[in-house]
Amino acid sequence: MRRAVMLGIIVGAGGLSIGAAAWQGRGQQALTVDQVKENLYVLRGQGGNTAVFVRSDGVAIVDAKNPGVGQAILDEVRKLTPKPVTLLINTHAHNDHVGGNPQFPESVEIVVHENTRANMAKTDTFAPGAPGTADRTFTDRLTLGTGADAVELRYFGPGHTNGDAWVVFPALGTVHAGDIFAGKGLPLADGNNGGSVLRYPETLKKAHAGITGVDTIINGHSATTTTWADLAEFAEFNQDFVAWAQAQIKAGKSPEEAAAEWQVPAKYQGYSSNVSNLFGGLAGRIRLLATEMGGGGGDDR
Repeated sequence: MRRAVMLGIIVGAGGLSIGAAAWQGRGQQALTVDQVKENLYVLRGQGGNTAVFVRSDGVAIVDAKNPGVGQAILDEVRKLTPKPVTLLINTHAHNDHVGGNPQFPESVEIVVHENTRANMAKTDTFAPGAPGTADRTFTDRLTLGTGADAVELRYFGPGHTNGDAWVVFPALGTVHAGDIFAGKGLPLADGNNGGSVLRYPETLKKAHAGITGVDTIINGHSATTTTWADLAEFAEFNQDFVAWAQAQIKAGKSPEEAAAEWQVPAKYQGYSSNVSNLFGGLAGRIRLLATEMGGGGGDDR
């Protein structure tokens, strides 16, 4: 089911308070609502994809989009169900996923990975005690609710950041992956918030092996859901990219030289060749990888 709802929201196009959040929505834009499974919806637009899980005693939300969009999310939820929002989970600390937090009522419990709370606290917006800060954290695993209402939070290591939460809806066979699997293309690794190019493939493989019973993935920014098989392929894609980039670094190429030669391997059909210039673009990814390898980047010449 798909329906577009005009919300008339204008979000400023200023800089992000937490690094440079990927794919930030700007200007007036409609939110759309897709039904993923029974009682599970995704709101797209104005930032990262937001999951809405209608439980027996209330509504759980995953990610709150850009600053100023929190109220629009709440308004949209009221069109889906009269039940109150009781839980908000943030997959990571970037502003296009946490920016709307302050507009949620104080009665809503906010849960994040412990590293995400630390990353959020680097900013004035989410200083300790400020509206929208986390009420509860987890390290490796946390289950919220029971039976059909259960939501499982899992952490498998660094990738996009060092606090990427995988939010599993076990009864529905679905997971919200956030931006560690934003879509089919080269991912972003935010080194300033603990992201890792080197460990990205390993983290994806651990998630694929460690989460069971899932067939559907809500990605951080894609226009459609993906499958569990797509995650396995995405891990392989990242492994191939890291191996290629390591070879370029060992051959003495600068990050810029290597970036100019990158092409999506032909076997990865449907993968975007477009590379975001956030966090230094493709050269920035390769520079971070070189640093993680102990090479320091090799581009000052």
